[in-house]
Amino acid sequence: MSHTVHPYSHRLGITKDWKSRWFSVKKKYRDLLKSDTVLREYLDKRLRGLYVSLVETERSEKTFRIIIETSRPGLIIGKNGEGSAKLREDVLKIIKKENLLAPSDIKIDIKEVRSPESNASIVAQMIAEGLEKRLPFRRVMKQMVEKVLANRDVLGAKIQLAGRLGGAEMSRQEKLKKGQIPLQTFRADIDYSHYEARLPYGKIGIKVWIYKGEVFEKAQKKY
Repeated sequence: MSHTVHPYSHRLGITKDWKSRWFSVKKKYRDLLKSDTVLREYLDKRLRGLYVSLVETERSEKTFRIIIETSRPGLIIGKNGEGSAKLREDVLKIIKKENLLAPSDIKIDIKEVRSPESNASIVAQMIAEGLEKRLPFRRVMKQMVEKVLANRDVLGAKIQLAGRLGGAEMSRQEKLKKGQIPLQTFRADIDYSHYEARLPYGKIGIKVWIYKGEVFEKAQKKY
């Protein structure tokens, strides 16, 4: 019997790394987990529509670093870094308001995503933007799959929509797949993302899988 497994957690520790990394932190697992979860949920709401692909956190006893990967870094950084400074202030306010466990030294790093069309999270946000503009969902799916497969490093793509598609009374699912998506292969580099488009008649769930080939361990150096 087959079971549906999250493609990221399925490869965690094999080809994927943890999104929250704690170094030399004392045993306060519950408080630290709550802090990371609340901050991640806040940043997801705060940065919605800015094509953020990934939010990572690195924590030590004295420093706390938030790494934000986006295809539009200029919108977050702002003029002369005003946007990033404001974001840091807002994060500090949330930490004080929710009484979260975090050191006073907080740094925010903003990285640019070079090829947004091969990033599942950004592709899902592009689809959501098209659906929220009331574009036909089949056209949006077809155009996005063609854009994704136009990249050289992409070998396959799959998009699935679920909800009241086209404003219909009954919800349903629509899938579009091109190329190969080997979900059960551990060494397969599969980028997966889930996102929601908010429409007047309800939410539409968006799932995106992008296959970028196989990952092999680097050959050991011979001395």
